[in-house]
Amino acid sequence: MQLALKVDVDTWRGTRQGVPRLAEMLSRAGARASFLFSLGPDHTGRAVKRVFRRGFVGKVSRTSVLSHYGLTTLLYGTLLPGPDIGRGCSAILRSVREQGFEVGIHTWDHVAWQDAVATADPAWTERQMNLAVQRFIEVFEEAPRVHGAAGWQMNRHAVRLTQRLGFTCSSDCRGSAPFMPVWDGEMVHCPQLPTTLPTLDEVIGLDGVTAQTAAQAILARTDLTGGSARPDALQVFTLHAELEGMKLASVFQELLDGWRAQGYELVDLSTALGSLEVSRLPRHRLEFGSVPGRTGTLLVQGAEFLSGAAPALTGSAGGNPLLG
Repeated sequence: MQLALKVDVDTWRGTRQGVPRLAEMLSRAGARASFLFSLGPDHTGRAVKRVFRRGFVGKVSRTSVLSHYGLTTLLYGTLLPGPDIGRGCSAILRSVREQGFEVGIHTWDHVAWQDAVATADPAWTERQMNLAVQRFIEVFEEAPRVHGAAGWQMNRHAVRLTQRLGFTCSSDCRGSAPFMPVWDGEMVHCPQLPTTLPTLDEVIGLDGVTAQTAAQAILARTDLTGGSARPDALQVFTLHAELEGMKLASVFQELLDGWRAQGYELVDLSTALGSLEVSRLPRHRLEFGSVPGRTGTLLVQGAEFLSGAAPALTGSAGGNPLLG
């Protein structure tokens, strides 16, 4: 019975402070995880334009953006130049792999990807993904195998590129179980292992859940004795270096302890993939939809594709874990 952990690393601060702390916590717990890095400039401050989106102000007010991200980070890309994460933090990135954790790609420029990819053309999309792949190779001296899109934002070109660029699996969407993605009737040969559980910032502040009760709210969803979880279903939890690696570290420790008590083996995405019969995975359409606690739309697992043509997809970009 496995539960896969995916660590999204969005910012310079999260890379320098949150990543080492998470690696230590996971190692101490005997847990594996996939660390997916933002490899280009940190332009977090440019997310300020999302203030005009419906639900943004409420999200910011209940998730304490300033306390989690820090003032300096919120100025990167506007009043302050955005530091180059992959270049400036390469030693930290390599140390994660040296500790035995899986490493992969989150994005090149986190804010640019989230805000533009939904309607981007093939040239822009390919350039962004190639920049991330080339920087990954510079840092790790090997090609990346795992992709997890920033903000669960993709377009048809990006989905196809996961196959063309040689990724063995992706976790680019929200859903309920692993599947082979289908876009406009075309199956892409890169399995999707969707995030199945809500993130901490999605549950805190909703339905009376606080930071002190957030872990129990999520553990209730993975409890095989009283919840709706099934022992044969792969759960995937996405955490963020800026949250669980910093102010919410104690909440994440509670989750680690709780999942071990529930009997889960905590693994990375490739280990989870290795336990599946990929040739037997169902085909599902990719769609745009919404998730409780998160503003905007994002990529979600749609209906199973059996025959006929899948409908074209339209939608708008969602937001950062806290900034959108």
